[in-house]
This record gives sequence, C-alpha cells and structure tokens, in this order.
Amino acid sequence: MTQTLLVELLTEELPPKVLAKLGDAFANGIFNGLKSRDFLEEGATATTYATPRRLAVSITNVRATSLDKAIREKVLPVSVALDAEGRPAAPLVKKLAALAAQVGATVITPDQLERAQDGKAESFFYNYTAKGGALQSGLQAALEESVAKLPIPKLMSYQRQHGRDAGNTVHFVRPAHRLIALHGSSVVALNILGLDADKITQGHRFLSQGAIAIDSPETYVETLISKGKVIPGFTERKEKIRLDLLGKAGDDKVLMPEALLDEVTALVEWPVVYECKFDDQFLAVPQECLILTMQTNQKYFALTDTNGKLRSRFLIVSNLETSNPQHIIQGNERVVRPRLSDAKFFFEQDKKKTLADRVPQLANVVYHNKLGNQLQRTERVKALAGAIAKLLGNDVALAERGALLAKTDLLTDMVGEFPELQGIMGAYYARHDGEPDEVALAASEHYQPRFAGDALPASATGTAVALADKLETLVGIWGIGLQPTGDKDPFALRRHALGVLRMLVEKRLPLAIPALLQAAVAQFAGNSNFKDPSADVSAFLFDRLRGLLRERNYSPNEIEAVVAQQPEVLDNITERLDAVQAFAALPEAEALAAANKRITNILKKIEGGVSGTVQNGLLREAAEQALYSAMLLLKPQVDAAYAQGNFSGALKALAQLRQNVDAFFNDVMVNAEDEQLRHNRQALLAELHQMLNQVADISKLAA
Repeated sequence: MTQTLLVELLTEELPPKVLAKLGDAFANGIFNGLKSRDFLEEGATATTYATPRRLAVSITNVRATSLDKAIREKVLPVSVALDAEGRPAAPLVKKLAALAAQVGATVITPDQLERAQDGKAESFFYNYTAKGGALQSGLQAALEESVAKLPIPKLMSYQRQHGRDAGNTVHFVRPAHRLIALHGSSVVALNILGLDADKITQGHRFLSQGAIAIDSPETYVETLISKGKVIPGFTERKEKIRLDLLGKAGDDKVLMPEALLDEVTALVEWPVVYECKFDDQFLAVPQECLILTMQTNQKYFALTDTNGKLRSRFLIVSNLETSNPQHIIQGNERVVRPRLSDAKFFFEQDKKKTLADRVPQLANVVYHNKLGNQLQRTERVKALAGAIAKLLGNDVALAERGALLAKTDLLTDMVGEFPELQGIMGAYYARHDGEPDEVALAASEHYQPRFAGDALPASATGTAVALADKLETLVGIWGIGLQPTGDKDPFALRRHALGVLRMLVEKRLPLAIPALLQAAVAQFAGNSNFKDPSADVSAFLFDRLRGLLRERNYSPNEIEAVVAQQPEVLDNITERLDAVQAFAALPEAEALAAANKRITNILKKIEGGVSGTVQNGLLREAAEQALYSAMLLLKPQVDAAYAQGNFSGALKALAQLRQNVDAFFNDVMVNAEDEQLRHNRQALLAELHQMLNQVADISKLAA
C-alpha cells in the first residue's frame, strides 16, 4: 500500500540568500534516497516547501515496505574456493559462514552456489532474495543523507535544551526545534538533530499561537495557511508577493529584480505589501543611487513613472498583517531616511572635485603588480582608444578624453559605498563637470556589454573606449601568462573577448583583428613581464566567435566554413554565414563541397606549392577545357558579386560549376606523368580553389 509522505524540519530563521537551495536540496535528497531504496512507486512526485523557519517535502506514492530484491552475489573464484581435489577449501567455508550470517540463513552449502564464467575465469555466485525493508529505516537513512549534504554555508553548534538528547551538542545551519514525519496519518519514528518525529509544527511567529497538528500530508498546506498564517511553498509565496506589488504599484512600474524577490520571499512567511514615502528632496540625487540603496540595504521595491523616472513612494514587504499598519510604514520610512541622506551627502561631496582632478590619484590604485597601477593602465587605454577612433574616422580627442576619465569615478565616495554604480556615477559627474556628452557616455558605456545579452555602447566614443578597455585587459593579462585555464577565468577574459566580438560583428565595425591586437600589444612596450600573446589571443577570439555564432542557430559546419578562414574583419560575417547557409541548401552543394575538400588535399601535398598559371594550350582533355572555359565565363560574375557584398549570389553562381568539376575528376588525371601537364592541372585546381573559397571554405560543409 502506498501513501503520501510528509517530512518537515522546523528551525530558527534560515539564511535567506540560500533558502531556496536548501529547500530543493532537502527535498531532492530525501526523494532520491527513498527512490534508490525502492520505496517509491512509479509516478511518485515530490513537492518542496521552504519558509524562513522550515524545510519540508511531501512525496506521493511512497511504500510502507520496499520491494523484495533479487541479489546475485559473487562468493569466490573457483580456483580459490576449491582445493586440488575439488573439495571446498577453507576460504570458501569461511566465506559461506559469513554470507549466511549476512542474509539470515541457517547455513549455506556449496551445492546452493551457481558456478558461472566470470571474465576469463570461473566463480561461484549465491542467488537469494533480499526482503524489503520498513519505511522507518529507509527514511531514517535518506533523511540523514539529505541533511548531511545540504549546501550549508556555515554550520552552527548549539546544545539541545529538551528531550532525551538535552545537553548534547548539535551541528546544523540553525537550531532545529521540531520534526514531522507522516506516512499517511501515521507518524514514522525518526530521530535527527536530537529531535523525535511527531505530527506537531508551529505557525507564524506572531500571527499564530500554539502548536499546530498536521493530520495528514494532504492537509499540510491548507492547515498551515488557515491555522498557521504560513504559505509554505516558496514559489507560491513569491508569486503572491509579485502580484501584490503590481497591485499596489497601480499605474507606476515596480522595480523587482528576481534576486530581490527571492531574498524577500525567503524573509517572510505571510507576506503583506505596504506603501511608504520618502522626502521629495532626495529625488535630486541620481535615481540609480536611491534605487540601489533601497534594494541593497533595505530590501525595498522602488517605483518609477511610465517614463522611468523615480517616484518618492516605494513598497515594502512585511511579515505582519495588521488592520493598522501605520507604525510599520512609519518605521520603514524612518529607517530609509538616513540611508538616502548618506547617498545625498556622497553625491554632494563628490561633485566638489572634478573627475579630471582625480586622474593623478589613479596612480595610488594597484591594477596588477606586473602591469602597474590604474593610471598606467588608463594611459594605455587612452592611447588605444585614440588609435581605434582614428581607424573608425571618429573624433580622436573625444575618445582619448573619455578613456582618461573612464575609471576616475572609482575614487568617489559614492562608488566606494556602492561599487555597482561604477560607470553610472562617472557619467553623472562628467556631465556636472561640463564634459562633452560623448565623454560622459563613455564613462558608463565602456563597461558594456557587461554580460551575455547586455546592450552594446551606443556612442562612437563609448565604442572606442569599450574596445580599448577590453583589448587592453585581454592582451595585458594574457601577456603576463594569466590566460584562462579549464573553467577558471579570474580576469573574465572570455567575457572581454565576447564583448569585443559582439561590437565588431553587431556594430559592423571595419576593424581588422590583427591590427587591433598589434595596437594593443604596442601599449606594453618596455614591460619586461609582458610577452606578445597575439597569436594565442587571436585563436582564442576565433574560438569564442564559434560559440557566439552557434547561439545564432548556424550549424557547426556552416560556422567552420567561414571561421576556418580566420577573416580579419568581421563586419560582414553575418552575410557570409547567410550565404553559406543558402548555398548548403542547394542540390549542388554536397558534391562541390566534397570536390573542394579533395582539391584542398591535393594542393596541400604539392611540395613548394603551385607554380605558374594556367596555359590554355596545355589543356588536353575535353573535361579540363570545359572546366576552364566555365571558370573564365563565371569569374567576372563571381568577382562582381563578391565586391558588392552579394556573397549569396557569388556562391550560387559557383553552383553552376558542379557538372564541370565532376567531369574533370572523372576524366582527368591531375598527377599526370608529363610534368608540364601535371603543373598546368595543379594551377587549374589552384584557381578553382581560390574561386570556390573566396566567400568561405565550402569544403567544411562536406560530411
């Protein structure tokens, strides 16, 4: 007979930032422990519960007794078990006695054993049926395993105050007070952390009174909600908070990042949303500062109008429901005021000193002991940003000014208090100092893209500084031997590489990768710790490019056809890939790709490479004459399409060569004994190879 099982561990307040993980680990550990011991019927499911004061799980279709299990246990190799006369040897007698005690048999005789091949030798096996175990023992083991493996950041040590284990020291994330273990309506006799299981729990610390009895696993949620004022499900509690916040926000937009929602959900058992206000005078402070301090320090939810401008009202999630919440509202308004006052003070103090005046102080900030301080790094980024702006035809002076001031907000009080605001505050302070808007934008945009899917710099100056900043880091860190290894990338070089690639590809920048790397390497001239890493960084960039393009639904073969050629400029790589994708769908593609692969292999084997050009008079076979004529006819069309960026047109035109190429390889021997004929045919293949691979290496499309 199967029934639903409920296990709940009631504790003091658990760490909010890991509550969801603790809940999942607790539930999964018990579920998997029971499953591995054959206590779960087919279709059994687990439901996880996690509140600030409890971890719980209910599991359907749990057996009271696990299934009997057929066991085939290896006893001993025959060579060890029998003596020279074929009689049971001492090791076998001893082993059978131990095995009998293990399985609860009176005696096991040699004739009860199975003799079977075991690899290259023969062995004896004992077949028996292990009786199923009681749920109590299986669940006790599963619970102990689950608790032992919880992702607990730091264990507490405390003494039990009551019960048979009073005075004993217990180690757990927080003091545990009660344990529920119900299989149907029956209590399963468990003990853990000094607690004996029963069916009693407690509700909300303030909104509920006394012990609450849980009659069965099926009534657990309803009982906690109605009698305990506790919503036990983490997800259900979170969604209630989300809906209540949206309801209270009205026409305004509520800022509720998922991380903040998760943390607040982990702080309350009976969430109630209240509206509060702060003084309008604080709206003179950059709204990012106010939003961050409310979210980070107070776990409040800021509101903006439809245009994204911060409102002076905000929302809080309380763990108390009351008909007169004024004291809760006033208390939170009183608490947030000094925080906002601090932000206002930092902002006013920072404005007293310009960003330009802070530049010399960057010399006091260490960047890396082998690469110097932040001022030296700033000078490198400044020179590189100017060089990039020049290549792009943009304002060099603006790029250099943007790079010079980009890191200076790291020295401000506001960024010192809120590191997350670096770049954002730089833009505010630059505008206050009267810097050009492009310079101000560069202060924030040079960090972009910060993560996968983040926006790219919008301004020309921001783009130049962002490229310079990422290239300087990539080349500099790699140049002192700190390139990524395995899954370790402490300097986020993979992220910097993807940022560079996204800007080159998505903004269609006509910048050659070798020239960019050369310009970056030049900034480290004279540094004895630095070794030119251009070749390795280039290979790294192209490897990251493959991953980036895979996310855009191109096949590995299509990507390799373009990337294998290591194009110096990536501004048209999307068009190349689209052209390859369209070509691959043509009926001629497979044969031409295979032929191109064959041509590539032939040309690789020519010592010293192909010499000379095709001489028409040496084309003896009809097939090679027809191929060369078709090539001459198509070449102007292919070259014109390529020059116009019509890569798809160029590849589709090449598809017309399919029959001529097939005929050539069927009828013509490339490596003819006549040296003149051989060299002429090799030259013909070299010209064909150049035509076929002008857009991409189509041999990579061959299976």
